[in-house]
Amino acid sequence: MQKVYNSAAEALDGLLFDGMFIAAGGFGLCGIPELLIDGIVEAGTKDLTVASNNCGVDDFGLGKLLQTRQIKKMLSSYVGENAEFMRQYLSGELELEFNPQGTLAERMRAGGAGIPGFYTKTGVGTVIAEGKEVKTFDGEEYILERGIVADLSIVKAWKADDTGNLVFRKTARNFNPPAATCGRVCIAEVEEIVPRGSIDPDHIHLPGIFVHRLIQGEHEKRIEQRTTRAA
Repeated sequence: MQKVYNSAAEALDGLLFDGMFIAAGGFGLCGIPELLIDGIVEAGTKDLTVASNNCGVDDFGLGKLLQTRQIKKMLSSYVGENAEFMRQYLSGELELEFNPQGTLAERMRAGGAGIPGFYTKTGVGTVIAEGKEVKTFDGEEYILERGIVADLSIVKAWKADDTGNLVFRKTARNFNPPAATCGRVCIAEVEEIVPRGSIDPDHIHLPGIFVHRLIQGEHEKRIEQRTTRAA
C-alpha cells in the first residue's frame, strides 16, 4: 500500500465530509497536526465534532478551525489558552463535552482497542458524571465512559518510515498514539520520512498498521507560555 502523499490536501482527499468526527493528537502546542488542520481549514468542512486534549490557541492549531466556525462540538480536557473558544462556548455557539485528561486519553485508547466502554472513579459526584451510568465495585462508585471511535484521526509525529511506523518526541507521545488508533482512518504528518528498516523496532511508538496516509512537511516550533527572568 502506498501511504506517502505529497501534501495535506492530497492526504485528506476523499475523506472529509460535513458533520464528521475527528480525533486530533497534540498536547498544548506540542505534537499538533498543524498541516492537516490547515488542510481542513482550506477544505471548508463544517459542523465538525473534534476530540482533542485542547483546542490550540487563537491563531494556531485547532484554534484556526474555531476562527472559521468549522467546529460544532469539542471533546476536551483543557481549553484555558484560547479566548475565541471561551467566547464561542459562553455565547452558546460551541458545544463542549469536558473530559478529565486521563479519561479522554483512555476513551481514545479504548476505542482503538475495540472496547466500547469502561468504568472509572474519575468524575464521580461531579458534573462529569451527570447522565452517565454509575456502578458500585467493592463498595466504590464508578461511572461508565464510552470509548471513542472517530471517522478520522489526524496526528503529528517526529519520524516515520514509508510504511507508517511512527516515532514521537517526548510530550507529543501522550495523546497522539491513542488518537491515531481510534480513527477509522488515520493520517500522520511527520518532520522526516526515513528509509524502510532504518528505525529500530524497539524505538517504534506506533506500528504502521494504524496509519493509512502519511505526509512530510515543515513545522512551526511554538512555545505556549514563555516564562523568563531578568538577566
